[in-house]
Amino acid sequence: MTRIESDKTEIAQSPEAVFQFLSDFNNFQQLMPEQVTDWVSDTETCSFNIKGMASLGMAMDSKTPNSEVKIKRNGKAPFDFFLYCNITPGASPTTSNLQLAFDADLNPFLKMMAEKPLTNFLNLLVKKYQSLASA
Repeated sequence: MTRIESDKTEIAQSPEAVFQFLSDFNNFQQLMPEQVTDWVSDTETCSFNIKGMASLGMAMDSKTPNSEVKIKRNGKAPFDFFLYCNITPGASPTTSNLQLAFDADLNPFLKMMAEKPLTNFLNLLVKKYQSLASA
């Protein structure tokens, strides 16, 4: 298993608010970059295309209130993966820290090609959420 992590980022919301937002795939569309098209979601599943790459589907796997949302591959995807949204308390009751971790079953060649774009993607998601929470 290959692990790819985002930077740990402070969010101007309580852990409860971050957990509620990330527990619903309908909210994830707000975080996606322009390369993501054909977004379809409900609270528990989503599917989308990444221009020039692949179609992906995800589903909620487990939720630990106010600390973790675990997401798994759903439907077609080129490899098995889990996405962890790790939430920890921030410096005050109205802030939290968010870090995304992506565990994937990648062969060495795919790892070499995908590691940097996936790291950038995870960091983009966290930064986009940070800016939404601050608005």
